[in-house]
Amino acid sequence: MSAKPDAIRPDWWSKTFAGAVLGGALALALAGLFAWIGPGGIGAREKAQVVMWSMAPLWMIVFATVYLFRTGLRAVLWLGGANVLAYSLLFYVRSSLG
Repeated sequence: MSAKPDAIRPDWWSKTFAGAVLGGALALALAGLFAWIGPGGIGAREKAQVVMWSMAPLWMIVFATVYLFRTGLRAVLWLGGANVLAYSLLFYVRSSLG
């Protein structure tokens, strides 16, 4: 007896959107924070490579964990809040150190 496979749940689309768009934006903000606050400040040599290559692992960690949220709306709200917090901190650091 074969069981009918479950259809893709509708909230998976919103979770995927949250992970792709908001997760990418969050990874960018976190990489920017590391660039400004990390060792040597913004002008450190070879730091651009580390910041650039840190984007993909950060993004994929957020993208993978976004499916742990109960609903897509929660994923969007939490990642949206995390983006607001991260970019606020990034703009504060840029204004105070730059």
